Amino acid sequence: MVGQLRSVVLDCPNTSELASFYEQLLGAERLAGGTEDWEVIVANGTRVAFQLAPEYEPPTFPDPRGSQQFHLDVLVEDIEEAEPKVLALGAKLLQRDNDDTFRVYADPVGHTFCLVWLS
Repeated sequence: MVGQLRSVVLDCPNTSELASFYEQLLGAERLAGGTEDWEVIVANGTRVAFQLAPEYEPPTFPDPRGSQQFHLDVLVEDIEEAEPKVLALGAKLLQRDNDDTFRVYADPVGHTFCLVWLS
């Protein structure tokens, strides 16, 4: 082993706003000491950090070249209950899966994530 994962880090144009979105989405807690350049939340023991990127450009979904780059899967119990909540937080529905086990969304700045559930 070389090391241990410390954080998943998302670039964004406003660290506080995106941290707030994911706090509410994941029921996370924000760590003290955040700045305009860096915020951190902890969700179920996992650190998710938000790094200021003034020139941030959201990914394209679906990417015509086939690359997803990176996304988060968020497990939910009931998609019909979870979807209106995530949309109210500012997410945008991008795609429904044909076998109806996940749906793809974009967060308020365009990072993709999926709501997944066991059927």
